[in-house]
Amino acid sequence: MKTITLDDVGLDLTREPLARPFGFKGRAFREKWVCRAKLVSSTGAVAEGIGGLAVLWSDEAVFSDHTEVGGNLIMAAMLEHGLRTAAGRSFTTPPELLAELAPPVGEYGITVTGRPDLRKTFVYNSLVALDNAAWRLYALENDIGTFDELIPEAYRPAFDYRHTELLSVPTISYSTPVEEIRRLVEGGQFVLKVKIGASGDPGEMLSRDKERLSEIHAAVGELELSQPPGEKVRYYLDANGRYQSRRQVEELLDTAERIGALDQIVLFEEPFPEDSTEDLSGLPVRFAADESLHDVEDMAAKLAQGFRAVALKPAGKTLSVTLAMAAEARRLDIPCFVADSTCLPRSVDWNRNVAARLAPLPELGPGLLESNGPESYGPRWEELLAEHPCSPAPWLTRRHGSYTLDDSFYQSGGGIFEPL
Repeated sequence: MKTITLDDVGLDLTREPLARPFGFKGRAFREKWVCRAKLVSSTGAVAEGIGGLAVLWSDEAVFSDHTEVGGNLIMAAMLEHGLRTAAGRSFTTPPELLAELAPPVGEYGITVTGRPDLRKTFVYNSLVALDNAAWRLYALENDIGTFDELIPEAYRPAFDYRHTELLSVPTISYSTPVEEIRRLVEGGQFVLKVKIGASGDPGEMLSRDKERLSEIHAAVGELELSQPPGEKVRYYLDANGRYQSRRQVEELLDTAERIGALDQIVLFEEPFPEDSTEDLSGLPVRFAADESLHDVEDMAAKLAQGFRAVALKPAGKTLSVTLAMAAEARRLDIPCFVADSTCLPRSVDWNRNVAARLAPLPELGPGLLESNGPESYGPRWEELLAEHPCSPAPWLTRRHGSYTLDDSFYQSGGGIFEPL
């Protein structure tokens, strides 16, 4: 691989309004800031990458300390600091560059936020656009044209599947109407990601979560799907660290069993805050780690705590971190899947490439890809898809609850090599 020297950098951003407030962690945000980073090498090659900012997801304390705009400004400033730090540096692979940039960007973030406990996920999320651009520049400089070639050899065993179908998982926020949830299931959605961890104190939260799960299950739980034939909807619950004890989780699962929904829960993501040592062993659902998992070193501890799946986020924690986590998960025999961050289509391209190559969850046959664009952006989503350079490729749009991946998807890299 060539040594790449960065001669110049650039930054721009756009703000995409959401169709409705996106609620989780007891809070909500109303727009997505999407940064566009540019890297120029000493050979004259130019590559751009995009990354959506996810302040609430990556560090709710920063989100609470600032206005929504203010939190996004801080994260964008961290990306700008990372770009300025990168200018003049040389690297061989993007993970090498990210490893050099993350510490100074983290220190800058601590200074700007005034939070010595700033979460590493917040730092990674701020650098997604830069990392994305680095991978595109790496591909240009080394004449790489497929995602399979892009993956460093050490990580490739974790990406040896070739799915022809990915189950599309829409996100059910606090504010998603029941009528819309029913339309999604009637339209073929097999798995729904349901945001729990409602606002309020622990007692109020649990009561509201029980009511919400009961409301959703009453509306769609008994509907029979055409694909897979005769099956019923599956639930993927996400508490985003709002639960404080195993007992609270048990109470919610008891409610699920009472209403007949327990067997339909395929995943339960991030029940506890990241510093919690509560044990999940023996509970009747598969628990997944997401934003509390910062590095591969964290994974063994999560496994000991009772977690049995990993949510990967190329568009949330960078592709560089994602590849390393997937490789470690394979070594530990922990199944992985890919989760969204209210991504725009060009970010979903990267998520889809990763999801297409991961071994499926044991409870599901096809691969799994959470992607909530249509629900998050409303009519604007169709405009964004129409602007995609690969439109109308079959793998860009979910149909009957899934994405179809044909040979053109794998041969083209699923759109990641197309100019922004």
